[in-house]
Amino acid sequence: MLEQLHEYLLMIRDQLLPKSEAGQAVACALKNWRALTRYCENGDLAIDNNHTERSLRGIAMGRNNWVFLGSDRGGRTMAILRSFVASCELVKIDPYVWLYEVLSRIAAHSIQQLDELLPHRWAAARH
Repeated sequence: MLEQLHEYLLMIRDQLLPKSEAGQAVACALKNWRALTRYCENGDLAIDNNHTERSLRGIAMGRNNWVFLGSDRGGRTMAILRSFVASCELVKIDPYVWLYEVLSRIAAHSIQQLDELLPHRWAAARH
C-alpha cells in the first residue's frame, strides 16, 4: 500500500501547484519518504509519535497557568515537581502515591541514600 501511495504521489506531483497546500504536502511527503516509511524496516520503531505528543500535552496545557507562578523560586519549584511527575509517568507509577510515600519517609531517610527515593529506583524496590 505504501508503494502504491508513493507512486500516486509521484504521479500527481506535477499536476499540483508547488505553492498550494496540496502541492506543499505532496512535496514534503516525497522529500521525507524514507523517514516516513522507516518503521517498515525496523519493527522496534512506532508508526507515529503519539506517545511523545501525549507526553508534551501537560506542558502545553499548563503553559498559560505557569505564567502566574508568582516568583522565580516558584517557577523552579514547579519545574522540579513537574520533573518528578514526568519521571513517575515514565516508569508507570502514580505520582501521587510516590510523592505521598516519599514525603512520609524522607525525614527519616539517610541523606547519603536519597537517590533510593527517585521514582525509577523506588519503583524497582517496590517490585
